[in-house]
Parts: sequence; structure tokens; C-alpha cells
Amino acid sequence: MAITNDIIKQRLIEKFGEQVTGFEEPYGMLSFEAPKELNLKVLNFLYDDEELKFRFMTDLTGVHYPDQAGRELAVVYHLHNLVDNIRIRFKVFTDINKPDIYTASGLFSAANWMERETYDFFGVNFVGHPNLKRILNVEEMDYFPLRKEFPLEDQTRIDKDDEMFGRGGTIN
Repeated sequence: MAITNDIIKQRLIEKFGEQVTGFEEPYGMLSFEAPKELNLKVLNFLYDDEELKFRFMTDLTGVHYPDQAGRELAVVYHLHNLVDNIRIRFKVFTDINKPDIYTASGLFSAANWMERETYDFFGVNFVGHPNLKRILNVEEMDYFPLRKEFPLEDQTRIDKDDEMFGRGGTIN
């Protein structure tokens, strides 16, 4: 029997009940969320279940939602069932003031560097990570550059000609 998004959703609800929410299917990919305290339990279930077999982590990244109080940071996991060629998206949200999420590096080796990158750019603290330190930015940075806390550009710069960027001036 071919595995479908409905089967995946049903198996998740059977196992975790109302703790898994936000089911959507943008562009046909099942997407859902769970509380951050359950991220490892959900990931282990998706990995170990003989029907689901999500044993490959395609990507792990962060997203900053500054307008969602208490849920400002998201960690997004993209998982792939290589046998049935099905992909899913799993999200957990955390407060920006206590961005602690359990590491998935014990389950997926690929998570090791992806979590370091997510820490480096978003400030998510992956609890239990074997070597959580900056990977692309310098250690001395005291901010996380992909958070939406800063203006996109310095409005006081005078070394740019706005016309070169399609702003201001006349269009011929």
C-alpha cells in the first residue's frame, strides 16, 4: 500500500493525539507542528515506524517570526522517506528569550552541522549538541544575523545611488 499524507497524519494523531497540530499540505507536502518538548519523540517516531520510515533529514533551519509572541523562533525539519519518496515538513516553535530545543544530532548525523548553522544565524540553543558553536560567523559576534531585528540597510549611507537600485529618480 502506498503511503499518503493522510496515512502519515493519521499515524501521528494516533501516537501524539492533539499535541500535533497545524496540518497543511502546501504544494502537496505535509506540514505540521508539535510542542518543542516533543521534537525528539516525534522525530524518533517518524524514523522508527516501519510504515513511515522517515530516515533521511534533508534540511533543518530556523525562521524568525518577530510578531508571534512566545513563538518567535521556529526550527523546521524537512524529512524524506527514501523508500516511498515522500517528504514532510515538521516545525517546532520556541520563545526567543529561551530558545532551547533538544538536538537531533543523535538521530540524524546531518543535524550536527545544520544545528550549528541554525544556532549561528538564529540563536537557537540545541540542548545536548556535542559541539554547539558558531560555524560560519566569528565567535565574537554578539547577535544573530538572520533574526529580523535590524533594518535591511543603513538609511544614512551616502555611497549608494538610489537610481542604480530602481529607487527614486525618473524612469525613461
